[in-house]
Order: sequence, then structure tokens, then C-alpha cells
Amino acid sequence: MKNPSSVSPGRPGAEVYPTTPLGESLDGIPTGREVEWEPLVDYRRNGVSETTIHGAIAWASGDKIVHSFGGNVLCYGRSMMKPITMKIFAEVLAGELTWDQKAIAVASHNGDTEHVAAAQSILSKPEWGLMQTPLDVPLVQFGRQVRRKRRWFHTCSGEHAAILRGCRLLGWDRVGYTLPHHPLLPAFVEVLRRTLGSDWTPKRVARDGCGLPTVSNTVAELALLYARLVVEKDDDWIWDAMVRNPDLVGGFNRLDSTIIKAGEGRVIAKEGADGLLGMAIEHPDYPDGLGVVIKIAHGWNSSATWYVARSVLGVLGIELRNPYPLHRQKAFIVPGVVPEHLLAKVDSTPTWDEWDPDDDRWYYDWNDYVKREGK
Repeated sequence: MKNPSSVSPGRPGAEVYPTTPLGESLDGIPTGREVEWEPLVDYRRNGVSETTIHGAIAWASGDKIVHSFGGNVLCYGRSMMKPITMKIFAEVLAGELTWDQKAIAVASHNGDTEHVAAAQSILSKPEWGLMQTPLDVPLVQFGRQVRRKRRWFHTCSGEHAAILRGCRLLGWDRVGYTLPHHPLLPAFVEVLRRTLGSDWTPKRVARDGCGLPTVSNTVAELALLYARLVVEKDDDWIWDAMVRNPDLVGGFNRLDSTIIKAGEGRVIAKEGADGLLGMAIEHPDYPDGLGVVIKIAHGWNSSATWYVARSVLGVLGIELRNPYPLHRQKAFIVPGVVPEHLLAKVDSTPTWDEWDPDDDRWYYDWNDYVKREGK
């Protein structure tokens, strides 16, 4: 007879595991089924919509939400929060790290050679064993990944290394730095409270993919936090580090790295699993800073998020190139992604490139052919 599952009724894991594949209803925690998702972009083949990407978007300036579309979704900030996490250590690391090391500290990197080298350089070799990211392989866009798994290849290794360096400088214990009872989590919550209010507390704290705690925030809260990054851009090194080294923040052809380059110092951006993009934008129309956060309902979708980000930045006078062309489809933006007073400018930001050959149709009238053959 097979041993019973550790999550079967009466077993130790039963109390912490879901009880039904339909999902429980938790008081005060809306599920994705209850969120008012809205279409953000749809892909059409010769005018017929084949794929519709749903999500939510929020624009914030100062302490106000200036535009919201798709519902105020509750989610985890995940890696999008790294520029905010580093606020904990900004002062103690200011004179300790090089610009490359500072950029990799806020990165979700591809695990390329330069990424690994920058992350490793933050710690001395005897300290490397303290770093507790999961074993992983580099992120690759083309070809087959055959590298042996290593902790340094993990997309969050730079952040973990910087946290360990910061903990040493602050006199915090480095053993158990990923656990919720470590000083890191309450320090992070205090950073969030500077923007969200002294009484704010997360509804849920979960274990992120890299092992660190991640707290739940609404999309509106995330946008407010990103607007504050603009206001504080000159208070520490975080903004400059991302602008100086955009390819260390993500990597080749990564959306956040490409946005930072397009912004030419006016924008920092950070991707976050699962389906998040945060942009902190310096713009004369928003003297209190502008934070824009996009959440894709079904999870990460680089192309769809790219099209939305291109339209958002385009109406603000910042040109972000289109992603690689869709295969015989064209992308179309839903008007609600931008505030109503900026809607007219969306038409001047096409979601296809002029050099993209129009190969999604035949160069004759198929209907005439059908009529002729039918006679």
C-alpha cells in the first residue's frame, strides 16, 4: 500500500494546503475571479481579434491616484519592489558599492557573465556560501540552455548579495536573512509606510520565488510607491544606478532595460513576476512624480506589456520602440490605458513598425475569387 500524501486529511500538511481545487474564499482577500479586469491590448489577424490581454493599470502622482483602469487588484509586488527594498540599505551601501554593484542590487538579471560577475563582487569569496537564492540557470531568449544550475545564475542573486552586505554593515545577523522574523521584513514594511501611511499593514506576506518575503499590495499602492521614487530620485543612488547601467537591471532586450534607455534619465522601470511592470517617470506635467504600474491578468507577457508601456510613454513624449513584430497579427491598444485627456495622443503611437512588412494578407480580393469559382 502506498504511503498517504503528507497533505491528506489528518496528515501534518493538511492544515496549510488548499482543501479544494476550486479555491477557498478568504475574508478580505479577493481572488482573480472577483477582480474587474479590463482588456488592455488585443491582437488581430486581418481585423479579427484572436487574443485579448486583460489586466489592470494605475497612474499615481504624489499621494493621489490620477487614473485607474481594470480594478484595484491585490497582488504581490515581487521583484518590482527591488528599488524600494534597497531604500533600507541605501545609506550604508552608498560608499561601499561601485555603480555596477549598485545596479545589480536592484536587478532581476538574465544571469549573463557580466551579471554574475557584478553580483559576486559584492561579497568576498568566503561569504558566498551565505547567499541563499535557489539554484538556477541563466535566462535565455534564443537557443537551448545547457548550463549547470548555480545560485549566482538566479535572477535575484545581486539583490541577495547586496542584502547580505547591508546586513553586515548594519550589524544584523546574516543567517536566516530570508525568513520573516529577520529584521529585513519589518524594515521593508517601514519603508512602505512612509508612502502608504503609518497604520498600513499588508494583508498577506508570502515567500517569493527567490525565498525572500514578498508583501501584498494593490496596484494603486504600487503606483504610489513608484511615484515616490521620482520625488526621492536625488536622495540616494538607486535612480542613478539604474540609469547608468540599464543592461545590468535586466539584460539584452528586456523590457525594463529598454525603457530605461528610452527614457534617457527620465524613467526607471522594473519588471516583476507575475505580470507586473512599474515605471517611475519624471515629467513636467507631474511635479509630484508619476508612477505607472501595469498588471497583466494571466501573468508575464513581455510583448503585451511592451505595447501598453509604449503607449503610456508615447503620450508623455518618450519614444519606446515596438517589440518584435507579431506573426501576421497587429496589436491594438484599449483607450483606458491612459487618462482621458491624453487619449488623442495614443493615435500618434502606432503599435507596429513602419519597417514591418504587411504580410498578414493576400494582395487580391479573396471574395472575388470565391464568387468566380462558385459560378
